[in-house]
Amino acid sequence: MTHPSSHAAHAHHTAHAHPDAHPTPDSHDQVQLLDLDAEVLAEHTDSITAWLPLKSAPRHILDLGCGTGAGTFALLARFPEAEVTAVDVSASHLHRLREKAEELGVADRVRTVLADLDADWPALGRPDLVWGSASVHHMADPDRALSKVHDLLSPGGLFAVVELAGFPRFLPDDAPQERPGLEDRCHAALEHHHAEHVPHRGADWGPRLTAAGFTVEGERSITVHIEGSDDQSVGRYAWSSLKRLRAGVSDALAAEDLSALDRLLDTDSPQSILRRRDLAVRTERTVWAARRA
Repeated sequence: MTHPSSHAAHAHHTAHAHPDAHPTPDSHDQVQLLDLDAEVLAEHTDSITAWLPLKSAPRHILDLGCGTGAGTFALLARFPEAEVTAVDVSASHLHRLREKAEELGVADRVRTVLADLDADWPALGRPDLVWGSASVHHMADPDRALSKVHDLLSPGGLFAVVELAGFPRFLPDDAPQERPGLEDRCHAALEHHHAEHVPHRGADWGPRLTAAGFTVEGERSITVHIEGSDDQSVGRYAWSSLKRLRAGVSDALAAEDLSALDRLLDTDSPQSILRRRDLAVRTERTVWAARRA
């Protein structure tokens, strides 16, 4: 779900969800976060792929900003006759995606392409379905990208754009005890960062898809609420996410907030987020299904 970063070469295409708190395109931490994002939110990704108003099962799928493959593998599972071309600006994301394809026995159905889609687009074939999850908002010129996708798609083909409402939340409102509301303040700092560096994040893509020549055939908002009390992957996801968030907002936080956040991230601390039993993943996503005539 790269889930990406926000500057220059990396800003453009990542996969899923949200790791755009800080620009470290090829870090191990980001790869780990994208894998956790895919694991924790798999059910919701599957619900999106099941909802798509397809006229027939696609045979060639293009995953733009594929990250480590959350969308790629969900689509391969949904459409067992399909092949996916997975495009990302990060070599490490594509390396991890190929590893997972081998592990899952689907390497022969995946082609990876390393490309910066703010530059010239490589040859990507004629897909029946294009998937863009948390990636279009990273394009320097999203309207150009929408037009490029329109021209690539087979007639009657579908473009699925998934947009994030914001960085996921994990803590109760009154946590941590010594700094209640810490997560709210972190989010406020991150939104300021995004307004400057990722201005298209959270956009309403419907009118822009229409302007690019698509017919929008469906729009759906998905509310995510996953309790973490009995799910260790939620704790790991929260830890990885907040660690990345810290890198993006540390300069904007009060010293007391930064100290409280560091205690949550200290895996040896009794206050470590990994020891909490009251975590939940809370976020929203909106998906648009747009058809080329």
